[in-house]
Amino acid sequence: MKYSENKFFGQFGSTQRGLIAATIFCLFTILLVISGDAGAAERKDTDRLKSLIGAKDALLVADSEGKTIVAKNDRQKRVPASILKILTSLGALHYLGADFRFKTEFFMDAKSNLTIKGYGDPLLISEVVDDISRSLAARIGAAAVINDIIVDDSYFTQPLTIPGISTSSQPYDAPNGALCVNFNTVSFKRTSSGYASAEDQTPLLPFAENKIKALNAKSGRIVFSHAENDITIYAGLLFRYFLNRSGIRSRGGVKTGRVEFSDDKLIYRYVSRFRLSQIIAKLLEFSNNFTTNQLLIACGIKKYGPPGNLANGIAALKEFAASSLQIHDLTIVEGSGISRENQVSARQMMRVLNRFESHRDLLRQEGRDYYKTGTLYGINTRAGYIDSRFGGFYRYVVMINTPGKSTRPVMRKLLQALE
Repeated sequence: MKYSENKFFGQFGSTQRGLIAATIFCLFTILLVISGDAGAAERKDTDRLKSLIGAKDALLVADSEGKTIVAKNDRQKRVPASILKILTSLGALHYLGADFRFKTEFFMDAKSNLTIKGYGDPLLISEVVDDISRSLAARIGAAAVINDIIVDDSYFTQPLTIPGISTSSQPYDAPNGALCVNFNTVSFKRTSSGYASAEDQTPLLPFAENKIKALNAKSGRIVFSHAENDITIYAGLLFRYFLNRSGIRSRGGVKTGRVEFSDDKLIYRYVSRFRLSQIIAKLLEFSNNFTTNQLLIACGIKKYGPPGNLANGIAALKEFAASSLQIHDLTIVEGSGISRENQVSARQMMRVLNRFESHRDLLRQEGRDYYKTGTLYGINTRAGYIDSRFGGFYRYVVMINTPGKSTRPVMRKLLQALE
């Protein structure tokens, strides 16, 4: 190095050498000042971010290579709320695969009873039930007559209680089951003549209207429960409505029961039009608790076999977290984040984000930000990715567990700091 420097400077006179040396010194000094200013600005940004994180909150931000940029309380467990859905979605992708599709089967016995067996499809919405009914009419004849419709939800253990789910009429409290339609809810409105469905594609069946009248509400949603098999009975009634509209008449009623595989003949197997990746995109966009826990239970079935139940779903997700994410002390009681008993750290959530990055397009996007939010009373969380503009993505976890505070000021500061 010394020889090279002498050879370089030797090409010039002493005055020129002095000017060159002075110029190099000035440039070096400027670079040091700029570097110092940048470091001071960065420290100021991180200090401002940390000041927004209280004793009950947590923050962790990392660059595209996993290097921590700022952290506070990142190893302490907090209530994650709905950002937990990212972990459950990741577990479902692991166990089921992005192209997995749910099925629903239809059997006929010698007495012309139609049995519908559910396998946990979370998207048996009215449009789908209508399409299935048309397909059944094409197979058994548009003018066919059947007797009873038997609904079989034995693929999931019942009753299936989810911690954090109450008996309210809010859609986020919809219970889970193996055979469910329209997320176990009906949207309604009051009219001059009584009540009507608030959705053109869904009829207001007398079964639902009677329950709505008991509420004496002007509008909203009614949520069916497991009481008196309301969930499966309503599914059977909705199928009967659309079957009748397709030309198939039912002379009997709707009853609960099970497929008798030795006697019943499989006449149609519906395979969902939605791939798992599409289901996940929808549940993340609308933060659907019902759908998320349907996937959690499906993970348990995949690993341990039917019937599905919450305990096996949790066990499967914990096993995935331990073996694939190196999270060995995961504290969860369900998969959607609706329960306050769920407790995870920002550091654990960062491991989830590291693995989920290739699926970030399934999250909501605003500008450079791909994200999932979570909200419970007194809880406000957010996790996701920010495009670095230089290649790769920053990853962040913000968990506000202080009542009255939100993630909004933290995100404003964070996006400014990462400009």
